[in-house]
Amino acid sequence: MNKIITASEAVSYIKDGDTVAVGGFGLVGCPLNLVEAMAEHPVSDLTIISNNLGEPGGKGLGKILLQNKIKKGIGSYFTSNMDAVRYVKQGMLEVELVPQGTLGERLRAAGAGIGGFYTRTSAGTLIGENKESRVINGKEYVLELPLFADVALVKAKKADRLGNLIYSKTARNFNPDMASAAKITIVEVEEIVEVGKISPEEIITPHLFVDFIVERRN
Repeated sequence: MNKIITASEAVSYIKDGDTVAVGGFGLVGCPLNLVEAMAEHPVSDLTIISNNLGEPGGKGLGKILLQNKIKKGIGSYFTSNMDAVRYVKQGMLEVELVPQGTLGERLRAAGAGIGGFYTRTSAGTLIGENKESRVINGKEYVLELPLFADVALVKAKKADRLGNLIYSKTARNFNPDMASAAKITIVEVEEIVEVGKISPEEIITPHLFVDFIVERRN
């Protein structure tokens, strides 16, 4: 199976109403070519799982936001984009705030087949309200459920033609967890090499999690 396709072909797998996980911390590790292609793709009512929704002025996912394609955002740090803040205040965007560690673990749980986990994070806060909790060793823990996506758009440094991935330093961030949490995973990479050119010890995301590969175009 040839997994290498164009960015425009890749985003055609995103449908109205889908939940889409998008890697990145700010713009670092964000698959910007795929996001640009999504801006050209006629789609609406998306739920976006991402640490943040781009930056002001239509950078990264901020461009998709200003196109009114996002119905809901699930993530940690939306105030980095004041356009997102404005949309929330105007009732144009629903948000679900998730602490960063919990966001990563919910995504990892989805990929690992874990039905839920208890964490002290958010216990006794507004985020923990109306969630199941229990006392463990005398301390309150909140139940968090796995976070699944229909499509994941992730960014990696290098892939072989099968889709084995390695990442660049902190640009790795949420990308590996998102790659395993989606029904369809599409990776944007800086370089594609032949099978066998990546050492097995380097591989972070195995090819079984990757459906399509898009080579980054500057």
